[in-house]
Amino acid sequence: QVQLVESGGGLVQAGGSLRLSCAASGRTLSTYVLGWFRQALGKEREFVGRIVWSSGFTSYIDSMKGRFTISRDNAKNTMYLQMNSLKPEDTAVYYCAGRLSGATRWDYWGQGTQVTVSS
Repeated sequence: QVQLVESGGGLVQAGGSLRLSCAASGRTLSTYVLGWFRQALGKEREFVGRIVWSSGFTSYIDSMKGRFTISRDNAKNTMYLQMNSLKPEDTAVYYCAGRLSGATRWDYWGQGTQVTVSS
């Protein structure tokens, strides 16, 4: 079992920045992939990006490239999502998720953190 807890959400003006954190516990993460998803009100959950914990390799959905950056701190077992140049359409609940490296299903989810971008 992996427990994931997000933090860092809040209200920010358009053009601003936020950094979300996802603290992981329960397992060593060397065989896991952690990712970020978001869900806007009335819309389906959307993949943002992921990080392979062992290598630090990251990948993103195309629309997030350049504005969003995922990183990790091994010592703190924490993943981050740095969001820059935020737009009102980035308003959503942001979730971190985890899966084993070879798996396709995201088995572990945090409770989510609200990000609101005002225009």
